[in-house]
Amino acid sequence: MRKQFLMGLTVAAIAAYSCTDNFWGVQVIAASHAGELKYAPQVSNEREIKVTATLQSIPDGAKTWDFEVALETHTKALNDDLAKSSVLVADGKQYLPLGWDGAPPGGHHRKGKLSFKAIVPPPVAVELQIRLAGDTPPRSFKWLLK
Repeated sequence: MRKQFLMGLTVAAIAAYSCTDNFWGVQVIAASHAGELKYAPQVSNEREIKVTATLQSIPDGAKTWDFEVALETHTKALNDDLAKSSVLVADGKQYLPLGWDGAPPGGHHRKGKLSFKAIVPPPVAVELQIRLAGDTPPRSFKWLLK
């Protein structure tokens, strides 16, 4: 009876693992996504401000790398200029954004796209750093590219 229970538990764990795109923080590429890599969203929830950053897919030959960024709070206005308070770090070098296309400063909810010039050749990993007013150190969001 115990052996059957353990076998059932093992089968359930394998089934749950195969149905997820992000298991214990490890990116899993399903067969249906073999041609386009999906990157997991990264979240920082500090000082009553939640920031979610997602690296968008990077097709071969892309001129820019885009990050979807969402900010949420219920306590203060979100007045940061993300084009000035963000940097992309790869192989020890820093890259400034080309711009921010999204909600302007102010309010409690902001969403938009932060764009950077594509890095050639692509590094193994990238780190998006966003320093909001009062943040020390900056918020850090990391993705493996290869």
